[in-house]
Amino acid sequence: MSNQIARLFTDHPRSVDETYFEHLVFAGKFSGRLFAAGFCALVHAILPFTFEKTASRMINDMHHRMHNRSK
Repeated sequence: MSNQIARLFTDHPRSVDETYFEHLVFAGKFSGRLFAAGFCALVHAILPFTFEKTASRMINDMHHRMHNRSK
């Protein structure tokens, strides 16, 4: 039973060649960047002269990092 629970936390990180803690750090930073991009997009929605390309640039960068992290 405890092995099954442990696998819930390790199977996916192992599939992307990371330990649980490496995955925790990567996903945590990624989450912070998503929140920041969302905040920039929200401010841009209210004040269109601000952050004109910031959110899209951040998302493009995150996409690039996600797809090239194990190469």
